[in-house]
Amino acid sequence: MVGTPHAHAQVDPLAALRTPDDPPWDVYLTGTVFLDIIFTGLGSAPVRGTESWARGMGSSPGGVANMATALARLGLRTSLAAAFGDDHYGEYCWDELEQGEGIDLSPSRTVPGWHSPVTVSMAYEGERTMVSHGHEPPPEEPAPDCPPRARAAVASLTPGSRAPWIAAAARKGTRVFADVGWDDTGAWDLAGLADLEHCEAFLPNAEEAMRYTGTGCPRTAAHALTAYVPVAVVTLGAEGAYAVDRRTGESAEVPAIEVEALDPTGAGDVFVAGFVTGSLAGWPLADRLAFAGLTAALSVQEFGGSLSAPGWSEIAAWWRRVQSVDGQDPAGLRRYAFLDALVPGASVEPWPRRRAVPTIGFRGTR
Repeated sequence: MVGTPHAHAQVDPLAALRTPDDPPWDVYLTGTVFLDIIFTGLGSAPVRGTESWARGMGSSPGGVANMATALARLGLRTSLAAAFGDDHYGEYCWDELEQGEGIDLSPSRTVPGWHSPVTVSMAYEGERTMVSHGHEPPPEEPAPDCPPRARAAVASLTPGSRAPWIAAAARKGTRVFADVGWDDTGAWDLAGLADLEHCEAFLPNAEEAMRYTGTGCPRTAAHALTAYVPVAVVTLGAEGAYAVDRRTGESAEVPAIEVEALDPTGAGDVFVAGFVTGSLAGWPLADRLAFAGLTAALSVQEFGGSLSAPGWSEIAAWWRRVQSVDGQDPAGLRRYAFLDALVPGASVEPWPRRRAVPTIGFRGTR
């Protein structure tokens, strides 16, 4: 049974494409869920030998939950396979994802006696420092060898290893979007990313893209990556993002939106979620890039990972706000004009929105 998206998703970006024969899920993903504890309002980094007091603190599901929440809040029917501890932390994360965000957890499981992984994040000066703790993961990963049917899947590739579910999903017609972490081995060998052959799109950052391709320019790297995957998207940090689609010959570059960044946690996940949403909806490449960059920009104005993922009400509020400000660059406004067709029915809330960050044990209004 298809779950009901959380109230954040007042817009269904795939409404015009849905048919009775659709897969039950728009997006499937798997990975590790952390409990994130976020300290905010720190004036500076903690100093050795001293005690620092934070003005704020919140808790939320983290890890792969950042991506799952971002997808669900954009109106995509999202299914997650993950292991959860049977402690209070695990129960809290399960409840927040299933009940709070409408994410399908039927492929997930609770592991008796396993302690939930925990990350403490300290946000200050637009950056964050994290400390994590976790026990050995369960011997059997929750990702099934035969994943459920879905329009798309998001995979995090691991150098030197394959994840059998990725090939299985691709054989079913699932469109696989992949990112990758830092290669601690220093090999930076694209041949080591064996599952890339099953992927439709690859979304590394500029440094990763250049190292994997041996190039000195991220845009050149994007073109080089299309020898391995149809769509290459390279994030350029404060400069925005650049993408190439080998199948259509399109390339696009969209500058970043200037915002006051409070906490970058989860911004990369939100960017990928925005790009996946636009890709499934069939938007032009430049619109997909612009939307991904917008959702990421909105997320860094909030603290936390999954907590910061924007919904359609915030996207609508931003669009109405920027159009009402005098002196806006007409070309910049035209770049986001595609939002007009998406947000007319979305309820508008004050922007920028400040969410209450939940503390375990309390129930508050988001």
